[in-house]
Amino acid sequence: MTDVLLILVGVLLAATVGAAVEYYKQLRKVQMEYGKAKEVVGDIVLSFNRQLKREAEKLELVAYKVEAVSSKSDRAIKRAEEVEKKLHALKPKISVASEDKEKMLARLDEINKKVRDAVASQEALAAKISDIEEQTQQFSMIPEAKVEAVMPIKREKALAPLTETELSVLEMLAMEGPKTAPEIKDRIKLSREHTARLMKKLYEEGYLERDTSKIPFKYRIKKEMEKLLKKTESETT
Repeated sequence: MTDVLLILVGVLLAATVGAAVEYYKQLRKVQMEYGKAKEVVGDIVLSFNRQLKREAEKLELVAYKVEAVSSKSDRAIKRAEEVEKKLHALKPKISVASEDKEKMLARLDEINKKVRDAVASQEALAAKISDIEEQTQQFSMIPEAKVEAVMPIKREKALAPLTETELSVLEMLAMEGPKTAPEIKDRIKLSREHTARLMKKLYEEGYLERDTSKIPFKYRIKKEMEKLLKKTESETT
C-alpha cells in the first residue's frame, strides 16, 4: 500500500514537474514573443513619433506662412483703405476735370469749325485768285500798243516812294526770283517783324505778288516792276 502511494506520489510529482517545465517553456516563449513584439511596437512608435515630428514641423511652417500672409493682408487692407480715402478726396477734382474736359472738347469743336471755315474761305479765295490770274493772262495775251514815250521814265520818279531797303528788296527779287520773308530777312539784316511789315507794305502798294498756297508766303516782283527795274538799270549803264 505504501509502495502504491509512493508510486502515485512519484507519478504526480513527475507530471507536476513536466507541467512546470512545459509551463516554463511556454512562459519563456511568450516572453520572447513579447520581447519581439515590444521591439516591433517600439520601432513603430519611434517611426510614428518621427513622422509626427515632421508633420508638426510642417504645421509650424504653414502656421508661420499663414501668419506672414495675414500680416501682408493686413497691410494690403490698410493700403487699400488709404487709397480709397485718397480716391474719395480726388472725386471732386475728377468731377471738375471732367467738366473742364467737356468744355475743352466743346472749345476744340468750335476751333475745328473755325479752322474748317477758314480753310474753305482760303480755298474760295484761292479759286478767286486763280480766276483773276487766268483773266490777267488772257489780258496779257492782247498785243500791247507800241507807244514810244517822248521822254524815258526816270528811275527816281517811278521809285521815289521807296526807301533804299525796299528798293534793294525789289532788285533782289528781280534778280534772284521769288523768296519768303525769312529768306529776305537774312539778306537785309532786319528783324522778323520789320521784314514782315516791309513785305506787306510792298505787296499792298502793288509792287509784289504773293503766293499763299504755302506758309511762309512767297513774294515775287510784278512783271511790270521787273521790266521797269531792268529798263532803268540798262539806261543807267
